[in-house]
Amino acid sequence: MAQFQEVSKLSALHLKPAGLVLQYGTSGFRTNAKQLDHIMFRMGLLATLRSKKTKATIGVMVTASHNPEEDNGVKLIDPMGEMVTQDWEEHATQLANADQEDLLTALKNIIEKEAINMSQEANVFVGKDTRSSSASLSQAVLDGVSALGGHSKDYGLVTTPQLHYVVCCQNTQGKYGEATVEGYYTKFCQAFIQLTKNTSNRTDDQKHLCLDGANGIGALKVREMESHLKKELQISLNNDGSKGRLNHQCGADYVKVQQKPPTGIKINPGERCCSFDGDADRIVYYYTDSEGTFHLLDGDKMATLISTFLKELLTQAGLDLKIAVVQTAYANGSSTHYLENTMKVLVRCTKTGVKHLHHVAQEFDVGVYFEANGHGTVLFSKAAEEKIQQLAEDTNVNDERKKAALLLRNTINVINQTVGDAISDMLLIEAILAIKGMTIQQWDTIYTDLPNRQLKVKVADRRVIDTTDAERRAVTPAGLQEAIDNLVKKYRQARSFVRPSGTEDVVRVYAEADTQESADALAHEVSLAVYRLAGGVGDEPKPLH
Repeated sequence: MAQFQEVSKLSALHLKPAGLVLQYGTSGFRTNAKQLDHIMFRMGLLATLRSKKTKATIGVMVTASHNPEEDNGVKLIDPMGEMVTQDWEEHATQLANADQEDLLTALKNIIEKEAINMSQEANVFVGKDTRSSSASLSQAVLDGVSALGGHSKDYGLVTTPQLHYVVCCQNTQGKYGEATVEGYYTKFCQAFIQLTKNTSNRTDDQKHLCLDGANGIGALKVREMESHLKKELQISLNNDGSKGRLNHQCGADYVKVQQKPPTGIKINPGERCCSFDGDADRIVYYYTDSEGTFHLLDGDKMATLISTFLKELLTQAGLDLKIAVVQTAYANGSSTHYLENTMKVLVRCTKTGVKHLHHVAQEFDVGVYFEANGHGTVLFSKAAEEKIQQLAEDTNVNDERKKAALLLRNTINVINQTVGDAISDMLLIEAILAIKGMTIQQWDTIYTDLPNRQLKVKVADRRVIDTTDAERRAVTPAGLQEAIDNLVKKYRQARSFVRPSGTEDVVRVYAEADTQESADALAHEVSLAVYRLAGGVGDEPKPLH
């Protein structure tokens, strides 16, 4: 077959380093950029096969998100803008790790297994972040697409969520929006302006937001978007990529882990600030108070603000729709308690990883999901969207219900439902704060986080730990869960769980309690139990104090 000759010819320009083995994980492939050329070419091949199989456009995003500048990575995007399916993740791993001389066999195996009609047309959209390695790596993807005779469209520099968005627009024939970056700005900014236009007398102070762009692609795109906001949101942009290094002492991950503002940013007390991560699919908010104390508002706080707002609107609109918040075991116990007991919102807990949260959120009319790290969005079922639309257009309903329905309709349009999106989440939160007339401090005091601590324990083999109940209980090794239960009983408002890392031989320990001392002590004692019962290596964990 002539097309395989083309694959052979081009793959010789994208050779695989001998002995390199990589795994397609939650965030695709990620490693040092120098080791990725062959992977990119092969993901171009795979995306072309996926497009033929689904008879739809597939996306390929070149990014390593919050990793350091010298890394890069790639992830595939399925037709509705969601992450690629589990079985195709396995195809990706097999294709990536096939030795050079076995590449065609690996390719033919996938074609056979998936019964792909090779004469079917294929379309692939490609995007990249601002890393210096992204240009040549995205070219390798394009080479892979053309090697199998696929059509490609190179979107160039885009945020990860923008590529998810254009793929979804393309495959819904424009129902979700126009499949361009310009279409993205128009849709989300118009919805934001509609939402905030009824919030009378907002001062320039209230419209002001301090943003840390992580020296990444998000900063570039916020600059492009600003004119569409018509001064309804006034952003002072820091870490815009003009001088600092990507993700270096800045960005959502740094702020969340270090519990402090990005280096070199001067924040006035009470000023509303937020940070994107490197590819703008995560966001966290924060401020410092008059004492100079740093306050972080993470994914849990965002999910609480958003779900509270949506529940109030659904009640005002008189719509009987089922709303739920999906969390992981890492969600702070205070947020769960507040949602269930005060707001009477259903909370579901699932395994760590965005695809698990997204999947559970799809079971409800309105599903709000956020990981504590700031990655999340809101999903509306087709039926929910139709009911909201009907009510917004109904001329026979009273003013209060109608107003709530219009707000809901615009809220749907400000949300990127395909994936967590820092820009869209920022616009949603800014609109909610404006509508409710809330300051960031008032938002922060909805509930107070329980003090918590996360630790890591090195083990010989992380697979000895097996968990159940959305990773909240350990099934193996024998005696570990019993030990954790007994330790938790010693402290007030306490909870702790352990889970194996998805990427390295360490076990992650989480503990929370009524005071920081107790949370630290509990985390240490649980770490010791893991070390002793699950084959710890190196020195025994030391107390934190």
